[in-house]
Amino acid sequence: MLIYLLFLAFFCRIERSIFWFSTLYISFFSYIVMLSLPSTSSSISRKKYDVFLSFRGEDTRNNFTDHLYDALSRSGILTFRDDPKLEAGEEIAPELLNAIQQSWCSVIVFSETYAFSSWCLEELAEIVKQHNNDGHKVFPIFYHVDPSDLRKQKEKVKEAFARHEERYKEDCEKIQRWRNALIQVAAIKGWHLNNRHESEFIREIVKKISVKLYRTYPVTRSDLVGFCECLEDLYLKINIGENDVRVIGICGMGGIGKTILARVAYTQMSHHFESKSFLADIREVSDKCGLVSLQKQLLSEIFHDECFKFFNIHEGNDIISRTLSHKKVFVVLDDVDNIQHIKCLVGRHDWFGSGSRIIVTTRNKHLLRCCQVDYVYMPTTLNPKDALQLFNSKAFHSDTTPKDDFIELSDQIVNYADGLPLALEVLGSFLRGRDATQWRSAIERLKRDSNKEILDKLRINFDGLEETEKNIFLDIACFLNGEKKDFVIKVLDGCEFFPDIGIDVLIKKSLIKVDEHKDLRMHNLLQDMGRKIVKEKCVDEPGKRCRLWEEMDVHHVLTKNTPLFKLTMIKLKGSQNLVKTPDFTTAPKLEALILEGCTRLVDVHPSIGVLKSLKLLNLRDCKSLRSLPTKIGLESLETLILSGCSNLVRFPEIDGKMEHLKTLDLSSCYKIEYLQVNLQQVEFLEELDLSETSITVPPSFIFQLKNIKFLFFNGCKGPSYKSRPNLPSLFKVIQGRRTNPIAPMLPLLSGLSSLRMLKLRDCNLCEGDIPRNISGLSSLCLLDLSGNNFISIPASLTRLSKRYSIRLSNCKMLKSMPELLTSIGDVWIDGCSSLEVVASPSKNFTQAVNCFKLAENINALTLLKQHLKAFANSRKMFDIIMPGSEIPEWFSQQKSDSSIKIPVPIC
Repeated sequence: MLIYLLFLAFFCRIERSIFWFSTLYISFFSYIVMLSLPSTSSSISRKKYDVFLSFRGEDTRNNFTDHLYDALSRSGILTFRDDPKLEAGEEIAPELLNAIQQSWCSVIVFSETYAFSSWCLEELAEIVKQHNNDGHKVFPIFYHVDPSDLRKQKEKVKEAFARHEERYKEDCEKIQRWRNALIQVAAIKGWHLNNRHESEFIREIVKKISVKLYRTYPVTRSDLVGFCECLEDLYLKINIGENDVRVIGICGMGGIGKTILARVAYTQMSHHFESKSFLADIREVSDKCGLVSLQKQLLSEIFHDECFKFFNIHEGNDIISRTLSHKKVFVVLDDVDNIQHIKCLVGRHDWFGSGSRIIVTTRNKHLLRCCQVDYVYMPTTLNPKDALQLFNSKAFHSDTTPKDDFIELSDQIVNYADGLPLALEVLGSFLRGRDATQWRSAIERLKRDSNKEILDKLRINFDGLEETEKNIFLDIACFLNGEKKDFVIKVLDGCEFFPDIGIDVLIKKSLIKVDEHKDLRMHNLLQDMGRKIVKEKCVDEPGKRCRLWEEMDVHHVLTKNTPLFKLTMIKLKGSQNLVKTPDFTTAPKLEALILEGCTRLVDVHPSIGVLKSLKLLNLRDCKSLRSLPTKIGLESLETLILSGCSNLVRFPEIDGKMEHLKTLDLSSCYKIEYLQVNLQQVEFLEELDLSETSITVPPSFIFQLKNIKFLFFNGCKGPSYKSRPNLPSLFKVIQGRRTNPIAPMLPLLSGLSSLRMLKLRDCNLCEGDIPRNISGLSSLCLLDLSGNNFISIPASLTRLSKRYSIRLSNCKMLKSMPELLTSIGDVWIDGCSSLEVVASPSKNFTQAVNCFKLAENINALTLLKQHLKAFANSRKMFDIIMPGSEIPEWFSQQKSDSSIKIPVPIC
């Protein structure tokens, strides 16, 4: 078992240094520890007070507790603090006991002489009683005291109880009750002053109590399903404890729950403000009634008894800014889709009084940026567990699915909805009360035709797009969902759709997103909507559509020789029925043909070679494909992907020039032995992958490609040899180093000044094979030399002026790695089983997984301590991977969970 520790400093980008092995992950983040919200089933009735303050008057009444009380009150938290007059007698006043019972929680300020007060201890005993019996919340504050002194009752606490025992000799039960209460509360995790500024300390306390408190306010239980964590994050951004004017945006795709979050926050928080207003459906109301009507609605909801008469938005602006500038208000603008909505309704921050909060919900993130909102919160789709719970609450009025046939059927619906709350609610309500047969029928119908109510909601954003962005959206929905962003841009750029700005528009409008792997992702229901839009243009005749992706439609139009003058894209990814392609002359405007994964495809019709408009041809993993047309004259082609066509014997001869070709991928075309290509035909090529082919000598034209950025010459190794016995690979050595064809060619690479990434994995290279003039690769960012025969890092690699990363993984003969120069950035040395020596830790990222000899020679714990010390005050991220199944005892932050969040520095 192995441990992986990750430390992340505040707000910083990445520069890492990594060591050793990883399997079990434990993460530490320098971020405030989130407080968990109560479950939705624990809704409580409102109490008279939110907080009961317990404190020793002579210690803190006129300083800390007074400031705390003021901060709680300013945050709208109703707080009980005893009157000094109540302390006139010896027995605790009944008013105090009642106040405890009528408060949602107690905040106990443990000060140096707290335990000397019988009143304080009696309060404490009552607080513990309410906590144990009725769930009364308890938050201890340790103000210049050590909780262990309270628990163990030593030092001044011991002295205090000695006095109480003397005073109450005949009431031992009372003394014991006080002792037990003190022990119990002192064991609760609380807040420690720890020499911090009191103002900062108090702000943190108020913020956390606020988050806990708001979740207890009455809200419809089903509204909160799956939204507890979202509300927690949102409340921290709203933070009504501060006196600033704050505008918070909630942004996301249609149906993701923006309005629900805003409505819940409004319901739970608005009573802390002088006035409030919730303007719903602003987009729709504005279109029907205009902005002036919305301005009047805002003013009418805040000033109930007044009638405002004005007739243009400029007058409305003046009235809003003048009348609200001294009012603390809570305003929600729901479903905003135009910057004028914000400008005319909330204008600037100084339109509102101190402490005001404005929430704006929208699908357009760019709109929020233009209006300079203070915070943007972006809710995500529900996880499967919460999604099922929400669906069940609508379909069955319960949190658990009934047994029998409905379990599997419910899972199918939840999978279809893909975590979208709108879809779960609509479909749950639609299926409620229907039998299993009707459910199955509905599910089958959904596979062909998505629910209209859901798609109509989702379509709102699409209808607001410019024509170019609509085309980009539809191409992604029909063909490119899940592809790499760079690849999508490359494809769409060829269609002259200006994808860099277009994709950004779609992202800002919450129609697509880019995941952590740089893949473009569109929600399943948005994809269904896009495909339905394409089909609606010609329902009965697929041949009149501009995009085809369903196998049945493609088969229909191609076998019937239907004229396809509008068709620009065909995608049959993964079709197992396609054996040969038909004549493409009926589709002269075809720009993209995607047949990736058609593993039974054997022959491609010669007509493909004369498609003058074709820009993308993707035949990846067409493993049965044996031949292409003898000649191709694809003058517009920009991307040609043949990777994984393992039975393709010959690359076609290029007829004329392919001056637009930028990407050529022949990786894993094991039987291709040569390229009939000259420089003039492909001189603008930017990416070339000849990995794992039978080409024994790199074509000479490669070394004259002035625009080449990505060049991959990876050889063959491992299981691949067994499947192709005696098959030569690009740089495979048959008998010793002297037969290696790549080594003499490497000096020719130095002229490729645009080259950013060079991969020479498994090419049997040694130190002397790397030429001195490699420094000519002035643009190089990544050099991959994994699987070669280096004993030490070649000296020539340190001569590159630009900082670059190097991969030396699985270099089995590598024995030592000196201290890295500044020109080398990240280093991967995984699987270097002979590696024994590594220089002392630097600021480089170094990954050395499964370097067993290295692990034997280096004390991992010593190295970990060195790293923590070196990075203690760094504002950068670094990783440490070390062997073992336990966190070292000296590491102060330990927890049994899979992850913990702690502030840094920790050393």
